[in-house]
Amino acid sequence: MPFPTESALVYVVDDDPALCRSLRFLLETEGWPVCLFDSAEAFLDALGTQPAPSQPCCLLLDIRMPAMSGLELQQVLRNRGFDAPILFMTGHADVSMAVQAMKCGACDFIEKPFNDQAVLDAVAGAVRRCADMLDGAHRRDTARAALSHLSPREQEVAHLVARGQPNKLIAAELGISEKTVHIHRQHVMEKAGVSSAAELARLFLRVDPGALD
Repeated sequence: MPFPTESALVYVVDDDPALCRSLRFLLETEGWPVCLFDSAEAFLDALGTQPAPSQPCCLLLDIRMPAMSGLELQQVLRNRGFDAPILFMTGHADVSMAVQAMKCGACDFIEKPFNDQAVLDAVAGAVRRCADMLDGAHRRDTARAALSHLSPREQEVAHLVARGQPNKLIAAELGISEKTVHIHRQHVMEKAGVSSAAELARLFLRVDPGALD
């Protein structure tokens, strides 16, 4: 089931109180909960050791701030594995910095002074991106859990079945009888909760897109 985006959390990190209040008002009129922080350090303190987003969210981040800059915070978050989409807020002179930030993984940048609709559209896009990311991670974890129940031999059989190999070729490759392959194949389907080679292949590809190369 896709992650809902209607109540996604929007973090705003900026040392300008008036700007923060304005953004909170704008975003809350659209129904998004907003958390304000006046510095990168304050945001990191609130985040604690949380390794990754657990709900759809995004970060509106000023690129220039005293002490730790937005670019420095972006790097710290990347190192921690907190990969919520980042929207940088920039002045005209900071556009080249924002472009550099996007090369490092930022989702987008918004130039000050803001156009309200541009902000709302950018946040909506970032939230959808985060929801898609969380949905993909959930599917990957579910697939990994399903495959983890297989024994080492069942893993070998499952991999070959997922690649479309018939029982006869699997038996020859693994040096076992076709009957044994058939038994392993049944166990694989039962343990993984699938009913076809195509479904099994999807599990492998969710865990690792290159698993069947």
